[in-house]
Amino acid sequence: MTSAHATCRAIEPTLVAAATGDADREASRRVDKHIARCAACRADFARYRMIERAVGEIRDDDWQAHDDDREARAQLESRLADLRRRVLVYRIFPSPLGNILIARSDHGVVLVEYLGRGATLEASRLGRRQDVDMVEHGAERSADGTERSADGTERSADGAERSADGTEIAALHRELLDYLAGRRMRLGWPLDFRLARGDFDRRVLEATAAIPYGAVTSYARVASAIGQPTASRAVAQALRWNPIPVVVPCHRVVGSSGALVGYAGDKTDLKQRLLAIEGVRTRRTAHDYAIARDAMYARLEDEREYCVPSCPGLSSTSLARLTLYGTRETAEASGLTPCSTCRPDLHPLAV
Repeated sequence: MTSAHATCRAIEPTLVAAATGDADREASRRVDKHIARCAACRADFARYRMIERAVGEIRDDDWQAHDDDREARAQLESRLADLRRRVLVYRIFPSPLGNILIARSDHGVVLVEYLGRGATLEASRLGRRQDVDMVEHGAERSADGTERSADGTERSADGAERSADGTEIAALHRELLDYLAGRRMRLGWPLDFRLARGDFDRRVLEATAAIPYGAVTSYARVASAIGQPTASRAVAQALRWNPIPVVVPCHRVVGSSGALVGYAGDKTDLKQRLLAIEGVRTRRTAHDYAIARDAMYARLEDEREYCVPSCPGLSSTSLARLTLYGTRETAEASGLTPCSTCRPDLHPLAV
């Protein structure tokens, strides 16, 4: 775009949509008002319209298209794809854990961020990024006259209400609240890992996303799962910068000693609260929290059985080789069966 002004960058996707005929009337009015006072954007808008006309001619008579027209069409489509990728829709919601920002792209949820008492984008890491265009989710009106309110409810032009699509941010918020209230065990959201710092971090996030509800494992175990058993410290750093906590459940990863260690920086109290929601018991230590290992069922590496902690050999086994479960129900929900030696089904742990 010709202009680097923040207002111009923010309106560019709408500018392109208006030039290509994809904007609704309200968006088109915003564009008209903006280009009336911004010469740079007015020039960009004229260029986009010229390219769109060329694309239209190509669509009408593709076999006669010139190489220059084809190149213009390719450039426009590439630009539109880039703009769509840049746009993130977000909203900040209250929750039992403080204010939480949820942001998504066309591909999935990009960020879940604890803001504490923060209530604006300036409190978020996204407020400092130059590679994304943030759009706050609120009341919107689509081209067919449907109005979508901030709570995700849609009201059509004839006044009838209907539920918003499940991918709407308001729906994600409701599902998150259900999880925090213990009414939901899984957040099956599509995820966009664009904020991962690199391929290693992405692999760590994907492995962590596979840890089941109500289970706890160690950083060393995650390192082994991605084929780098000596990289437990690097795993811990990757999860320290996890852009999608709760959904990518880094609260289920602890130190090899059982200590909760870190979470979202230094928010181990939030980690303890999330584990408690899932039925994982913890104990207060001199400095922090640790899982109550003797009150959890255990799975050794990739075995398909779960055991009580007193099963022969388990009490001395490092957490680097174990996955622990808060309840028999969560262990069996993961597809495990009771150990045929210690018989946790006949001798369950005292609650």
